Amino acid sequence: IKLRKTNSENCNFNAYLKVPSTYMTATAPETAISQTKPQEIPAINKEKKSFVQDELRPYAMKLHTRDQAPREGQQPAQVPVSQWEPAVLDYLHFLVDSLHVYETLEELAKQNPKLNSLQNTGLERSEALKVDIEWIKKTYSIPQVPAVGPNGVAYATFLKQMAAESIPKFICHYYNHYFAHTAGGRMIGKRLSDKLLNGEVLQFYQWSQGDVKQLLDDTRQRIDLMAEAWSTQEKQDCLEETMACFKYGGSLMVYLKPPAMR
Repeated sequence: IKLRKTNSENCNFNAYLKVPSTYMTATAPETAISQTKPQEIPAINKEKKSFVQDELRPYAMKLHTRDQAPREGQQPAQVPVSQWEPAVLDYLHFLVDSLHVYETLEELAKQNPKLNSLQNTGLERSEALKVDIEWIKKTYSIPQVPAVGPNGVAYATFLKQMAAESIPKFICHYYNHYFAHTAGGRMIGKRLSDKLLNGEVLQFYQWSQGDVKQLLDDTRQRIDLMAEAWSTQEKQDCLEETMACFKYGGSLMVYLKPPAMR
């Protein structure tokens, strides 16, 4: 895949990762990911106002810093931290926590009837992460995959609570987590791949179900259909949950920060 800087989706995880270069010889993971074909959704009049595109995305982008999103960010740019180099084990910790959160998101989409339309979007990441975690373990002779960390556990628990209490608030997390991964998440993955994996691209940053832009468009439409039934207050609740999304999503990146900042 070709990776380039983009402002088309949320990039809230892309501000502080400035690590020096180190290369380690490795072989790219080649295991094929078997996933269910994305569900087809009803045709939507694209001239209608989109809650995701016209309200949720702009609200999130305003909360980005100017270095994260130069054109749309409205928060002051962050002060660069001193250079620090994460290790492969740090990256593995991040992937393990990410897997726990994605498994939770995907399981909730299956279990909760109000979220069933978010099954099989093609954006699912858990199977890809399982492949990547096993590949890193074998390639770098790591004796045991680390347990899920406290931040991963806390976010998964919070997501279950939100799904039970407020579908609009949960959708804010769903949108920001999946959509940010296709933008800022991919840029971070590219940087870590160059520094730690000799440039190899993990399955986590590849989508086997088709063009990721189309998958995002289809998923936007599914969320817009759900939002049509929400009250004005529920839509506002969804928007105002954005800071919590940044807080919990950013907490998963703790392993990639200098130890003093953890």
